[in-house]
Amino acid sequence: MNPALRRYLVDNSTPAPEALVDLAARTAGLGDAAGMMVPTEQAALLTLLVRLTGARRVVDVGTFTGGSALALALGLPGDGQLITCDVTRQWLPLAQEHWAAAGVADRIDFRLGPATRTLADLTSAPPVDLVFIDADKMNYPAYHRLAVPLLRPGGLLVADNVLLDGYVLAPGLAPEPLARRCAQVLRGFNAALAADDRLETMMLPIADGLTIARRVR
Repeated sequence: MNPALRRYLVDNSTPAPEALVDLAARTAGLGDAAGMMVPTEQAALLTLLVRLTGARRVVDVGTFTGGSALALALGLPGDGQLITCDVTRQWLPLAQEHWAAAGVADRIDFRLGPATRTLADLTSAPPVDLVFIDADKMNYPAYHRLAVPLLRPGGLLVADNVLLDGYVLAPGLAPEPLARRCAQVLRGFNAALAADDRLETMMLPIADGLTIARRVR
């Protein structure tokens, strides 16, 4: 996907909401960290998935500047609930500003702390319709283990960055030790989702790779 083709793709899709466009622009000013925000075409897909599934309870693992939370919340009905979590409040004011601008702040519950704790705390709560994972790659296997039991039958587990710039094909070629470890972990995570008989799984080449897995039992 070269830049020109991506631009064509975006131009021939429904325009992103103003709050999301502004948030992307503000996030772009954060330097290297900006790459952690989901791109606009992926955000649009998240909104669409929430609407298509009729989701009312959604979990967002990895808040950052709030882009994925905003996209997911835009798909919820007015009485829907989105729980989003992160280990820092560093970018929370920026996120909350744009959630409010989009009129979805009342649907979003931010929780500070490790995502494993947030997911574990939800085991006694009502079932979840969709879980989106976009956080530290080393913990993806733990998120898989904790998230699937939370899903209702027909619910979706959606995972970002499953291609890791292509290094999942050859982790040893990644440029630094952490990237090599993450690529190896993601190879195991991808294989585990594909082999999980509770799920039907499809990996898509959108952005840095996106897996959509539907709970079937």
